[in-house]
Order: sequence, then structure tokens, then C-alpha cells
Amino acid sequence: MALSASLLLRQAQSLVMTPQLMQSIQLLQMTHIELNQFIAQEVEKNPLLEFLSSGDENGGEPPEPREARETREASPAEESLASPDAGEDWFDRDTTSAGDLADRLDSDFENVFPDDAPAQRPDAPELLSQWKSMPGGEAAEAFDLDDFVAGTVTLADHLAQQIPFLLSAAADRLIAHHLTDLLDENGYLQGETGEVAERLGTQPGEVERVLSALQGLDPPGVYARTLKECLALQLRQKDRLDPAMLALLDNLELLAKRDFASLRKLCGVDDEDLIEMLSEIRALNPRPGSAFQTGTMEAVTPDVVVREGGDGGWVIELNPDTLPRVLVNQSYYQTVSKTVLRQGEDQNFLSECLQNANWLTRSLDQRAKTIMKVAAEIVRQQDAFLVNGVDHLRPLNLKTVADAIKMHESTVSRVTSNKYMLTPRGLFELKYFFTVSISSAEGGDSHSAEAVRHRIRMLIDRESPDAVLSDDDIVHSLKEGGVELARRTVAKYREAMNIPSSVQRRREKKALAKLAAG
Repeated sequence: MALSASLLLRQAQSLVMTPQLMQSIQLLQMTHIELNQFIAQEVEKNPLLEFLSSGDENGGEPPEPREARETREASPAEESLASPDAGEDWFDRDTTSAGDLADRLDSDFENVFPDDAPAQRPDAPELLSQWKSMPGGEAAEAFDLDDFVAGTVTLADHLAQQIPFLLSAAADRLIAHHLTDLLDENGYLQGETGEVAERLGTQPGEVERVLSALQGLDPPGVYARTLKECLALQLRQKDRLDPAMLALLDNLELLAKRDFASLRKLCGVDDEDLIEMLSEIRALNPRPGSAFQTGTMEAVTPDVVVREGGDGGWVIELNPDTLPRVLVNQSYYQTVSKTVLRQGEDQNFLSECLQNANWLTRSLDQRAKTIMKVAAEIVRQQDAFLVNGVDHLRPLNLKTVADAIKMHESTVSRVTSNKYMLTPRGLFELKYFFTVSISSAEGGDSHSAEAVRHRIRMLIDRESPDAVLSDDDIVHSLKEGGVELARRTVAKYREAMNIPSSVQRRREKKALAKLAAG
């Protein structure tokens, strides 16, 4: 067959990710802080965009003329709201120093970000009856978010809350608070017990006794005087302070130099045991008080607020403080478009600005509706948790929510990342409600991992010094409650919650009981 050139017409379908569609997807997973920063950049380079924060409505600039207000177009999102040392190991350095919710929450929203076409607004009266904006809601009084903002907790505050449960004698508490005042920002004790005893007019042995008790408080390793003591306290709580580990702690300078041959000889272990010991050391925190430094904690602003409705259901609201309001100034566009040439760079620039402004308002509207849709389905799925508590948290995954709202799992994943929901039971990240399923011992409904962890914690909290539960005992108790779980899984959950072993708990409870009796 002879080869020849020819022209062929072929029709095919393909999925194309336009730059604007990619940007819309990125908007979906942004936090409200990142979103505000992005919009501020867009407003700075687009003269047709205006960024209106919630504070601009009641103060600041004077009201604009009526003509401008009539011609300026608000974003759909606004209308819907208005309508109702890393990189190295730390020891590399010098270490010596109720009702059917479905009918009320389901909606006719279209899929998110299908293309670059303008989004069709849902039925506004239906939105008014279901999801009103936070301020001035008709169903119930609006939340004042300032009531939910917690103050910054310092290390001293955290320890002061624990001391009354540890020490009953007034003199012991006085010594404890004085020792707390001597802690540095990392949780280390700066001062000698002899000096403290002399200053307080007591015996050094009494100060040492109180200090020994304080060294069992949270966070593990606090009140240590040296790095070795800090690590030893944490290992003791893990029941891992054996002679080999003590030898390793006595030679931290060799660990810093990575002289593993000498360490292996001094500790009397082989290569495999030494590697395991080093792994345990790396998992410890050499600065137990660092998490409580001033200025490291930030208040979390919820993206969604859930509260009880008057009909026994739930009212779900988007927090307007996390939804920036962007306006397209049509009046300015009409004025400027009359003065520029129909052809040329000015006209092209103006048209591009209008297109980008309209795209941004549509994307923000889609983002708000998608967050609302996912949050509503989560509330529907976890209604029992909101009513009865964490024991009734249902197993839930992204696919279940995605299938229910007819979206892709990746979209649901982006919505739930770094987004928070304020409920009558507290503030939770949306991802908190997605937990793995644990089978039932009786073949009934499955249990969520978070609910099982809560049961384990409650069992341990209720145990007495004479009847401390081992991991096998916890497995048996859970099985009687209908939860089938392996012993190693119980141990994993217990360690993840920073709960020591039964041997360590028995020792601590007996010591506390003896201290309280004396």
C-alpha cells in the first residue's frame, strides 16, 4: 500500500482542566485566612473588584451614592449570605546541657465546579428556610463567637490545674507552686532544692519529695533539672527505663557524636537492640514545656456553626467572618468602558478584568455552597453524636459523604481539610467526624475508632488502685460491650492517648493514695 498524506476530521471528547478551574479547586481547600490573602491580591490588581469585610458594613467609609449601589453587582455568595529545628535529630547538637434531618438538609445544589459556565443559583426561598446567615437568624439567637474564644494557656496554668489533684497538704502545694515559678520556658527546673528549702523554711527532703511527685505531671518530663532526667522521666512513664537505657542516658555525649560502637559496648546490647533504643529516644520530647510558650497558640475560627433548631433538628450556618464578600463594580466598568477605544490594549485589559471578577465571585459562591453541602451531610450522618455524645459517633468515610451529595471524594477531602465546625459539643475539625469502622462482636452496627478510644479512656479513668486493668482486661470489657478488638490494637490506642501501662498506672495510683492518706 502506497503511503500518502491526507486530511482527516476527527471528533473526540476529552476532559480539560482550564487554569480557572484549577484555581477554583485551590480556592476550595484554602483556609479562610489563605482565602482572604488571595482575594486581597486579586483586588489589588483588578480595579473592578472591591473587597468588603464584615466590619465595613457598619463603619469606616461613608455609604456610596445610590446610583453606584444600584449598578454595582454583588457576588452570589454575598446575596445568599445577606438573604437570611527541623531537618536533623535534636541529639545531633550538644546534648550534655433528633428527627429526620434528610428532608430539612437535602437540597438541589448542582455539582461543584463543573466548568467555567455561570453557576445557577438554587431556589432562594428554600435557602431562606434552611440556612440563614448567622446575624439576625429568625430560628434562634445568633452566636457571639467571642464567647467561645479561650485564653492562652501557659505551662504554669496547665500545671496549676493538676497540682490540687496531686497534693492535698497546703504546705506541699506551697512548695509545688514555688517550684513551678522556677520552671523555664522548656519546663526545666532552674534552681536548687536546697535553696528552695532554705527560702521556704523547710527541710530539703520535703522539697525533694514534692518535686518527685510533680515530675509525674503532664507533660511528661516536666520539672526535670537536666536533659538526662527529662528523658528518664518520660521513659519511666513508658515503663522503658531498664539498665541498658540508663547506660545510654549516662552517655548522651556519645550519642551526640554518633559513637554507636562505644554505646553498644557500654549498654551491653546488639545492633538491633541499639537501633530500637535510639528510635525510642528520638520519640521523646527534650523540651516538654515548649508547647505552652506564650504566643504559640492561636484561636480557631469556625467555618460552620451548628445549633439546635426549634423543631428538634439542627440549624447549620456558614460563619460570615470566614466568607469574604467580593463585589464587582459594574458602575465603574460602565464609566471606563465609554472612554477607552473599542480595540486595543485598554479594551482587552478591561474585558479581562471583568471576566476574572465574574469568575471569582462565582467560584466563591460555589465554595460556600459546597462547604455547606458537605457540612449538612456530616451533621445528618452524625446526628447521634450531637445528641448523645462521642460514644455514638458513627463510622464515616469520604466515600459515604461523596455518594450522598453526588460529588467526588477528592472534593469532599478538600472541603474538610483545615475547616472547623462549632457544635453544641465543642469545636471540631471536619475531618474529626471521619473515623474508621471497628466491627461489632455481636454482628451489629460497627463502632467508630474515636468512640472506642473514648471507651478505653473511660474504663481506665474508672479503675481503682487495687484493680488496675491490663490490656487483656480492657479487651474483655470491650467485648462484653459489643466491640471486637485485638490486644495489640488496645495497646496502640492507649499509647496514642499517652496513657501509661498498667504497671506504671498501678504504681502511680498507689503512690497517690498513700500520699493522700498521709
